Amino acid sequence: MIAAGSLRVFLAVSLVAASLCPGAWASAWALDPSATRIEFSVRNLSVARVDGTFRLASGHVTLDDEDPSRSTIEAVIDAASVDTSEPKRDAHLRSADFLDVGRYPTIAFRSTRIERADGGHWRVTGDLTLLGRTRPVLLDVDRSTSEGTRPSAHATTTIDRRDFGMTYAGFAVGKQVVITIDAVGMNTAADASPE
Repeated sequence: MIAAGSLRVFLAVSLVAASLCPGAWASAWALDPSATRIEFSVRNLSVARVDGTFRLASGHVTLDDEDPSRSTIEAVIDAASVDTSEPKRDAHLRSADFLDVGRYPTIAFRSTRIERADGGHWRVTGDLTLLGRTRPVLLDVDRSTSEGTRPSAHATTTIDRRDFGMTYAGFAVGKQVVITIDAVGMNTAADASPE
């Protein structure tokens, strides 16, 4: 159950990175794994809900302020990094019942479309690959902020874990996973122009 949420979170992280486009002045950014936070939450019959985090392995954002549709976002999450502050549960989430990290050590996201919504909001659509299955995901991203070479963005999305074949525990574990991502970038090519 949490595993599904974690995977979805990974996707959300990638999409959040895309939100860096609106406020960023440079065209290329690497996502900072130590500063980016990926969280997920899923309901559970045994407790009100289970919350957890994933660690970003790597991520890259290419921005085009004049034409957001040309911007791209890619991110990779370490599936084995799932953490719900309960060692036994985390070990179960890493098993074949959920994330199956032995066969699928990473979760990947690649944006397919980035567009302005209204005000300081953006919509980022992309492909999330989890457990060997690739499905489209939509992220709602708040306008990014920028302090020197450290842009940041906040993104949210809700995903159905069953879309990726995560059906373990049936109705005992919620099917909807809420993902929240706070992404922080590092400038890698200031003032470079997108190609």
